Order: sequence, then C-alpha cells, then structure tokens
Amino acid sequence: MSTKDYVEKDYYKILGVSKDASTAEIKKAYRKLARQYHPDSNKNDANAEERFKEISEAYDVLADEKRRKEYDEARTMFGSGGFRFPGSSGGGTTFDFGDLFGGGTTGAGQGGLGDILGGIFGQRRSPGSAGGTTTRRARRGADIETEATLSFDDAIAGTTVPIKTSSPHPCRTCAGTGAKAGTLPRVCPSCEGTGVTARGQGTFSLTEPCRDCRGRGLVVDDPCPVCSGSGRATSEHTIRARIPAGVADGQRIRLRGKGAPGENGGNPGDLYIMVKVSAHETFGRSGDHLTVTVPLSFPDAALGGEMRVPTLDGTTVTLRVPAGTPSGRVFRVRGRGIRRKDGTRGDLLATVEVAVPDHLDDEAKELLQKYRAATGEGTGSAER
Repeated sequence: MSTKDYVEKDYYKILGVSKDASTAEIKKAYRKLARQYHPDSNKNDANAEERFKEISEAYDVLADEKRRKEYDEARTMFGSGGFRFPGSSGGGTTFDFGDLFGGGTTGAGQGGLGDILGGIFGQRRSPGSAGGTTTRRARRGADIETEATLSFDDAIAGTTVPIKTSSPHPCRTCAGTGAKAGTLPRVCPSCEGTGVTARGQGTFSLTEPCRDCRGRGLVVDDPCPVCSGSGRATSEHTIRARIPAGVADGQRIRLRGKGAPGENGGNPGDLYIMVKVSAHETFGRSGDHLTVTVPLSFPDAALGGEMRVPTLDGTTVTLRVPAGTPSGRVFRVRGRGIRRKDGTRGDLLATVEVAVPDHLDDEAKELLQKYRAATGEGTGSAER
C-alpha cells in the first residue's frame, strides 16, 4: 500500500476514538474491537479479517507516541493546503508527484511529506542523499502458466497432481545480489536507489523505471557469472496441486501465490493450470450432466422392456422402457451426474439407440416378413 493510502486513512475513526484520546482510551478501544473481529472468532469471514487488519494497523500507529505525532502532522499538512497544484489560488509550485509521497527529493535541505512519514512507514535514506528517500519498490512475481492432463474419471472425482514449473528465483550463487562473490552492488547514482527517475512533462514531472539500473535501484560492476548480474536464475520445482471435482476440459485453474517469487518483499505471482481432460470410451459430458448411449433391441423398443444403464462408478441402473420407444429418446437418471460446488449432483442422461441385428436366421427372417406384411411397413411404404 502506498504512503498516500496510509495518509488518507483515518485511524481515529477506525478505532472509534477522538483525536485527543489518551493512550489508555486507545488501548481500551483496540482491545474491544480486536476481540470482536479476531479471525478466531469469525472463521471464514473475509470482512472480519480485513477489519481486524485495519484495527491492528491503526493501533500500531496511535499507540506509539512518536509515530502518532508524525501521523497527526502528516495529516494536518496534507489537508491544510500546504501542497498546491500549479496555478491554484495563493500561488502554485512545480513539483514531482514522487516528491509528495516519498519517491524522490524536494530540494536541498527539504525532505517533503515522504520524510515526515519516513519514521512511520520505514523508508530508508540512501548514503549521500540530501534528504530524499530510497525505498526500493516491491515487485510482484510473475504469473506462471502450465498444463495438466487428467483422465475423465479424475476430472469428475477431483484429484491431486504433481505440477512441475520453471520460474525465476533469486540466484543461489550470489544470493540474489547479482554481484560476483566477494563484491556487492552499489546504489544506482541516477535514481539514488529508488529504481525510478523523473522526466519533465510541462509543469509536472512523471516517473519511469530507471534505464541505468532497469528499475532495480542497484548497479552491479562485477556481475555474477551464473546470472550475469540479474540476481535471478531459472529453477525448477514441483508442487502438488489439488484439482477440484467436476473440472471441465479447457478450464483454467488459478492457484494464488504459487507463481514466481516477488522482489524486494513483493508478493509472489499466481500459477495458472490449463486442464485437459481425456475422452472416456463410454461416457460424455454436458454441463453438470453425464451422457451415455445405451443400445436397445428392436423387440424391447417396440413391445417395451427393461434397459440396463451403466454408471461412472461401475454399477448399473435398470430402467423400464415403455412400448414404442424410438431411437434417440433420452432417459434421465437423477443424481448420478457430476458433483456441483454446492454438493448436489447433476443427472445421467441415457440416450436410446435401437440396435439392428446384422445377422438373422431363417425363422427370424420369416417372422419379420410376416410383420412387414401385417403392418404394411417396409419396402415402398414411404412412396404410398
């Protein structure tokens, strides 16, 4: 979170105390709210967890006399018009937005708002800097994409699969510094270790990644032979990923924080798994339903009978087939499909396929000829 976000937060309002509240009153308010919103008392409640973090953050600042004083001064300065846009009433000045929130220097002997907040938010000064801050920006790790091929059964039931990934990690030879053993990188003189430089744009200054250090804030004079000074090296590792039940072919699964690690304290990226599901020799899928084609003899289709329908778990279900059932009719077996997120299941859809025998003995042929003559169906009947 940026310094600007912290300045705009009203810690007094978060704790429900006045701006002149004593330390004892602040502590009492914190304890009451902490008990109310503690994660142990609000399991699986994301809102309560976020509220607890805000309460703890506010208490950390207001309970410390020095940090509270700096926080009050910063909010007073920010809200009093001490910093004006160019052309505003009372006279304006040209400034860098980075100066306002600790991204650079404001001039000789002046540290700006970033210096006032430095004690609160732990910003570091670079050696030789004339009042500017040199906090290196945290970088989120890169996202990684990979594939996993599952059998039809595993996709329906859910499974755990090993995923082998390759991603950039801190170089083990130089411990991520990028410098050759026995040497150390130095602070970039162009950006003073911030990783960004200011570029004039009319009355404003815009920041961009430093070209000399490529945003790292450090310059390596004698690079590590393994990572060539980048401080990063590609490494392979295997994780076991849980694939949820009912995953579909082509579905993309996101595993938070399982991607490449971040830099300078940044969060790791995410891992995306593209799922490929192998076809089943018997069953298919339609949304949350399983599908299957079941052969039915002509006599059973015409006269009625029973049909045995296979299920994915290896058992069979017997269905009553009414007389005159045509080929292509669909029968529904409820609750024998794919498990949904809410615990319910889809259905098994059985499609009838009337089987035509490829071989008939003389008796069967004679009976069919009599049937054709009796019903008037058969050769040439479509022309009449």
